[in-house]
Order: sequence, then structure tokens, then C-alpha cells
Amino acid sequence: MTDDAVAGGGPGAPRPGPAAPVRRLTVLYDARCSLCAFLRDWLMRQPQLVPLDLVPAGSDEARRRHPDLDHGATLDEITVVGDAGQVYRGPAAWIVTLWALREHRPLAHRLSTPSGARLARGAVLAAAKWREGPWGTAAQHEGRWRQPQWGGRVYQAEDGWSYDPSAGWTYNPPGCDSGTCTTR
Repeated sequence: MTDDAVAGGGPGAPRPGPAAPVRRLTVLYDARCSLCAFLRDWLMRQPQLVPLDLVPAGSDEARRRHPDLDHGATLDEITVVGDAGQVYRGPAAWIVTLWALREHRPLAHRLSTPSGARLARGAVLAAAKWREGPWGTAAQHEGRWRQPQWGGRVYQAEDGWSYDPSAGWTYNPPGCDSGTCTTR
């Protein structure tokens, strides 16, 4: 990985001592985001050269493993932590994650070049835009979803939706035990 790939670093940024080898990476992902969960599942199926631990951002496990991180920020932007304390965010996090995968390491090397970094930044911005859209995690505001332009919204387990591959989507509305039901 280049110096540019390290979060907070850039061309000519000082680095404390020699770079530590990366033997394991923790990928912090937003478990409430369907795109993030899809990518987590995809990562778990990929042959890995460097083991990946996929941990929900902001979770008790993430806080236990990395107490010094800003866990609120990890929900806003993909964050990857190396076993020697290296922290990668945004495009650098995507690149180092691809670098850990056997079949995608050559792509990671191409993305770590100046021209590749522009492409990686564009991909991260596109993912962020998707997450901010009417169907992403960031679209939820004050407990309510903004209505998407297409007139629907994401199926959420907490709303009563569940998916069975053999039967498809089913809806079982949540109860109103307290006498107050939320309407949308």
C-alpha cells in the first residue's frame, strides 16, 4: 500500500517508524445498511490472503476491539483497522480490503496509484450517495424514512418484513403492545 492509502496520510506525510506488516484486518461496516450487509456477505465468500474480521460498526464488539476509535464516524464512513493499529478510512479502506483478497489484490494495486485513487474515491462517493438515498441507512431521519421517488422503501426486519429464499418476502406487522403504534 502507498502512503496515500493510510488515513490521515498523504504525499510526504510523516509516518512513525517503519510500516508494520498487516496480518489481519477488521472491517467495520454499517449492519443497518443493505449495501454494506451485501458487501459483507460478498467479502466473506472471497478467498482471503489476509484474514478479514467483519464487525458491525458501533457495536459492543467494535468498541471492545478498538476503544480509541470514533465509533460514530465508523458508521458514516467505512473504516478498516489493521492488527498493528493501522486505520484506513474511505477509499483507502476499500483499497486495503481488496488488497486482502486473493483475486482482487491486483486491482487494489491499480487503485493505489494516483489515477486509480480517483476511481476509488468515485466508487466510495457513489456508495455514500446510495446510502444517503431514500433506500439507504442515512435516509432514516428522526425515526422516519424519507419517501423514495419510486414510492417504496427498503424492507426492514424491525418493520415486520422477513425474507425466506423459498417463499420470498413476508410481512408480519409489529404489535402495538404499548398502545402506541408508529405510522408512516
